[in-house]
Amino acid sequence: MRFLFPLSLALACLCEIAAVECVKISSDVFPKTDIYPAPNQGNLHAHDPSIIKDNGSFYLFKGGHYLPIYKAPSLSGPWTNIGTVFSGPSIIHKVNRTRPWSPMTTLQNGTYYCYYAISANGITNSAIGVATATSLENSTWTDHGAIINTGSGYLSDIWPYSEANAIDPAFMRDQSTGKPYLTFGSYWHDIFLVALSEDLLSVENPTAPDAINTAYQPKPYHGSRPLEGSFLSYKSPFYYLWFSHGQCCHFGRDNFPEPGHEYSIRVGRSTSIRGPFVDKDGVHLTEGGGTVIYGSNRGVTYAPGGIGVMAGNQSYPDILYFHYLNTSTGFKNKDAHLGWEYLDYDQGWPVAKATFDSTEFTLNNANYTSNVAAFNGQSRSKLAFVVFFSALMYIVS
Repeated sequence: MRFLFPLSLALACLCEIAAVECVKISSDVFPKTDIYPAPNQGNLHAHDPSIIKDNGSFYLFKGGHYLPIYKAPSLSGPWTNIGTVFSGPSIIHKVNRTRPWSPMTTLQNGTYYCYYAISANGITNSAIGVATATSLENSTWTDHGAIINTGSGYLSDIWPYSEANAIDPAFMRDQSTGKPYLTFGSYWHDIFLVALSEDLLSVENPTAPDAINTAYQPKPYHGSRPLEGSFLSYKSPFYYLWFSHGQCCHFGRDNFPEPGHEYSIRVGRSTSIRGPFVDKDGVHLTEGGGTVIYGSNRGVTYAPGGIGVMAGNQSYPDILYFHYLNTSTGFKNKDAHLGWEYLDYDQGWPVAKATFDSTEFTLNNANYTSNVAAFNGQSRSKLAFVVFFSALMYIVS
């Protein structure tokens, strides 16, 4: 159901009734396009989610205190917190080590690997670490510490780490050779791919890493190169390099970018996991390319990013999941909502869809893989209730 009557009157009344001083924000900063579907609701606050399916249940990891873990029977919930990856700070001795960022969890050869980042806003003094466990529940995770350092720490002065920011890790194997890779990076010199050792706990040839700059924006926007949050998926014959582009957060009354310069979800593809990746117009991602697959819409869904792709099977297509902000409920990281869309493919290019027609879905549509398994439920967004009852701090006018 879509919320179509004017928001400003209802929100103003709510603020007046609650005697709350509301922040007045012009609705002109929120794109109102309807070319993208409204998000299916995950019914959980999550920033930079990572989801894995295991034994019929979904497990979600998100950035936060000691890396929280949630469990649900479907993507629409209900989600239950079942603990954290860490019982204390990460063993990486850098700032913010009690609140790791942007986890990515994958099951490999019977072991769960949770790659995570330690960082703070606006700095490159960051690290990517990894923790392992043999079970997602009732298991103790082993923190193996940093495998990549930038800004300071072991080998932080060699390329590509001397130009990169070690956050937003995501794991993927070469589908032909099985060789493991990690994609990572944010701003500065944007996105890199680096080969991992077979134990998945270190970079292959650590003093001379096999690394590639896979996405880069040569022309800065307002002095920055806002690419981050990369993720790799595969649908034969293409590897897809996904990333978030634009301003992710720190929004406020005087800190909203021009419409279209907030987070959006973009992609390029290649027949090799090592690239080069190009967008739908043939522009290389290292030359500023990137096809927009999902962005802000309807004046309500804002700055979607922090993506992952769940693989389809014979019954369901791929699913793109992400976080987004609801313009009526808040703009802080803690306000981010879990959302998701089905993925269709038009001549090999992904298209976000709210639903899918099972009568038209064939095995050929499901001939692709990703880092996590398939979806077994669906939910459409119910935005009206959320918009009406939770907007005590913002008036959209």
